[in-house]
Amino acid sequence: MTTADSRRNDDVWVVIPVFNEAPVLESVIRQVLEVFPNVVCVDDGSGDGSAEVVLRTGAHLVRHPVNLGQGAALQTGLSYARVQPGAQYIVTYDADGQHRLEDAAAMLEVARSGQADVVLGTRFADHAASVPLLKRIVLRVAVMLSPAGRKLRLTDAHNGLRVLTRPVADQLQITMNGMAHASEIVSYLGRSRWRVREIPVSIRYTEYSRSKGQSLLNGVNILFDLSVRHRGG
Repeated sequence: MTTADSRRNDDVWVVIPVFNEAPVLESVIRQVLEVFPNVVCVDDGSGDGSAEVVLRTGAHLVRHPVNLGQGAALQTGLSYARVQPGAQYIVTYDADGQHRLEDAAAMLEVARSGQADVVLGTRFADHAASVPLLKRIVLRVAVMLSPAGRKLRLTDAHNGLRVLTRPVADQLQITMNGMAHASEIVSYLGRSRWRVREIPVSIRYTEYSRSKGQSLLNGVNILFDLSVRHRGG
């Protein structure tokens, strides 16, 4: 990447929620920094030295003293990013190495073009077969349970790769601390006037993420949080 390209992304902040991702975190952050010079990592009460890893990379670091959940980490990161001078676009990006920078860049170009206020990544356009079967079923059910997702004609309501324009980021307030924050975001978008587009992305289901059981655990967490949210609402 050229210096000119890097300067072009000076108006972008990447928010990375972090919880016990030390084995892969440094590589992920350094790759992101090659394309996006402004990165803030929110260490959500990690106990494996993730915060120290972030500090080695030169990325910005915000810490939760205890684990509050991914939704809370994202809200902290959004609050930090949107007060930074010149921030016009905010990208949410997972810490485990599953996202691709080229997908984030393509989504950002859609936002820059003025075609959308919010750009969401979808695993179910060109790369559905790469998604583990159980995860695929859970994510399909999550979309079916979401009136806002159906209204927006989304195919993937729980992808962590998103691009928000500054006006959207200024108004978004995430209150669901756990995995249901993604459904909360979709619900907000369904009630709003913002233009939303989905862009096909490819997810790397790596040996590392599979070893952590993320496909199964996150799927169960999503459905549990959604059930609690529906009972509460």
